[in-house]
Amino acid sequence: MKETVLGKKYDLSLVFIGETRSRTLTTQYRKKDKVSNVLSFPIDAQTGEIFITPEVARREAALFGKTPQKHIGFLFIHGLLHLKGYHHGSRMENKEKALSRRFCL
Repeated sequence: MKETVLGKKYDLSLVFIGETRSRTLTTQYRKKDKVSNVLSFPIDAQTGEIFITPEVARREAALFGKTPQKHIGFLFIHGLLHLKGYHHGSRMENKEKALSRRFCL
């Protein structure tokens, strides 16, 4: 997935975090006092980090009719697209759907 969206040379760090750390990062970097399901941080043009909160993903999965594993995969795609420069909206949603189909999510 990473190579499809960001290319082979992109240096990506994927971190699974708990809800406390998620709230801290979201408050610090997004100025929102909440727990996020996924956060993406570009470091430079070829380096970035994605933080996924599995507890949140597990709770959300049923709402989207997915298994927790497939929802975590979807959140990973969502994070990758943010690192690629996509913003929330129909263009990003269409790309998410296409990638989800491609990777059987």
